[in-house]
Amino acid sequence: MNDASQFAPARLEFAADGTPWSAAYGDVYHSTHGGPEQARHVFLAGNDLPERWHGRHRFVVLETGFGLGLNFLATWEAWRNDAQGCRRLHFVSFEKHPFPAADLARAQAAWPEFGTLAARLQAAWPPLTAGIHRLHFSEADGRQLILTLVFGDATRSLRTVDASVDAFFLDGFSPAKNPELWTPDLCQALARLAAPAATLATWSVAGHVRQALADAEFALEKRPGFAGKRQMLVGRFRSRRPDRHAPPQDRRAIVLGAGIAGSTSAHALARAGWQVTVIDAAAAPGCGASSNLAGVLRPLPSADDNRLSRLTRAGYLATRALLQELPEARWDACGVLHLGREAIHEAQQKRTVEQLGWPPEILQYLDAVAASERLGHPVSTGGWWFPQGGWVQPPSLCRAALQAGGEHIAFLPNTTVDRVEQQKSADGTPLWQALAADGSLLAEAPVLIVANGAAATQLAPLAWLPQKAARGQVSHLPAAKLAGGGLPHVVCKLGYVAPAVDGLVLAGATLQPGDPDSAERVADHRENLARLELMLPGFAAGEAGPLAAETLHGRVGFRPMSPDRLPMVGPVPDVAAVRPNQRLPAQPKLPGLWCVLGFGARGIVWSALMADLLLSRLEGEPLPLESDLVDACDPGRFLLPRRPGKNAADAREPVHGE
Repeated sequence: MNDASQFAPARLEFAADGTPWSAAYGDVYHSTHGGPEQARHVFLAGNDLPERWHGRHRFVVLETGFGLGLNFLATWEAWRNDAQGCRRLHFVSFEKHPFPAADLARAQAAWPEFGTLAARLQAAWPPLTAGIHRLHFSEADGRQLILTLVFGDATRSLRTVDASVDAFFLDGFSPAKNPELWTPDLCQALARLAAPAATLATWSVAGHVRQALADAEFALEKRPGFAGKRQMLVGRFRSRRPDRHAPPQDRRAIVLGAGIAGSTSAHALARAGWQVTVIDAAAAPGCGASSNLAGVLRPLPSADDNRLSRLTRAGYLATRALLQELPEARWDACGVLHLGREAIHEAQQKRTVEQLGWPPEILQYLDAVAASERLGHPVSTGGWWFPQGGWVQPPSLCRAALQAGGEHIAFLPNTTVDRVEQQKSADGTPLWQALAADGSLLAEAPVLIVANGAAATQLAPLAWLPQKAARGQVSHLPAAKLAGGGLPHVVCKLGYVAPAVDGLVLAGATLQPGDPDSAERVADHRENLARLELMLPGFAAGEAGPLAAETLHGRVGFRPMSPDRLPMVGPVPDVAAVRPNQRLPAQPKLPGLWCVLGFGARGIVWSALMADLLLSRLEGEPLPLESDLVDACDPGRFLLPRRPGKNAADAREPVHGE
């Protein structure tokens, strides 16, 4: 469930003594006697840190109120300076009223000891939109800190988070000022997320807080408080239930496919310390459906912020973050103008901008006059303007992602996998094998990730998946023959056209489900030119006259599409063992078999986010999406009983793009 209605940014204010203050709650953000010292005494020492993360591959902290980021910065500093610190530190934090980046920087300037870390946080600070935001910070020694920010009401958002938490920082405003963050229901929600032997710490020792935590199976004790506060509270989770999120012991995987899905998945695994073998039938990465000269990067909003809107927003932000880490990837944040199809659609777009209230750096509405001025070419409708959107060259992203994996990734090009089988090693460990047509072994590992697009259903364990291939043809137009020599921005309207890349302007694309013809067609070039004329009248008519379809070249690809146009990412069910009406969590799975499929026309937008989701599920780490969105991407959803009309509009996709 979307939490947008409960989300509102904060305003930075100060009490008379200069301590950051919230007028909305009538309380300070931290002690007046030194914020960093309070964070270290109450939350780090109160959870026996840093000792408890020593020698661990993963450690997870959850905080109930991010505020100004003080506890996060203190934790980051302690972990970064600890040579025995865990390889991957997750910090999950909720904030109903986050600060804009400028206010965050102003407040954090009061803590010069965190200056370098604060600058890195401020540079990565996400736009203030509701939902989960994932920030990755890498250290020189290869360790990773992953900050999962949940912008929204914690009392509701906690129910949508999947994590196994080792230490809780309970740091909302005081129970008297903000009682919602200290209720029995919230404490029970924390217990649901607690790992075995999880600990908690808080400065509050209020009686009703102690009772709520005790009822949630936390054994509690009081310790000396910080500065003028006599006592604080610490606790340990008493339950001995098994850990549902135990990390794997053998981090080896095979990835079938070196397109954008497989390459970004391999990169995510390699960054987490996995050894990955990537197999592709082509001679280089990104030669199949991911071989376009350029593709569009922007979200797809909806007035009700439905599943597709939330997923594409999260995916858009994740891909932008990944691209900034991969300097070899070719892309340009030139901006994307998504024009209304006609006046009624344009009016809907305008209402969507007003209802969502996203920050202007993410989404704006431009009328036809403003859109024409921005493009330098007349258009008949206005529409959405995504200032930080742009184009990405998928093959370059595939290459950069695999190269960044270094020695953790082995790439096997020109290699065709005929079939996959699961065997057992000498010690009984299940292993997946990728086999050639002659039966020779190409690779084996405990985890097999199928990310080879339209070819996936040729493998027996995935033959049941309702993924279909859709033929698409794009046209490459010589920029020198176009009006003005090209465009400054990407334009979408029943198709898309991009600025010139290497002297060519990409326009398209056709969409023909079930058509296996791989040859270019003049008729399809003609269709792309006709759609371009609808978008930008006269644009394809240069000084030498209109371009002729017969003179054009382009590219044909086959998009792997799911029935609901959402990705298929997760463990592959054992279809023969699934019972009717069995819920997703209870569906039996084929051990070690996963898929990253169904990207359709949105491979660029989905890739980084789905790679993060895949890794997080494999590792048992906190997930980067709310639980309903995780379920919406799970391949097992197609084995559930169909409910006609349920969320049908969430994934609706026009025939020729948007």
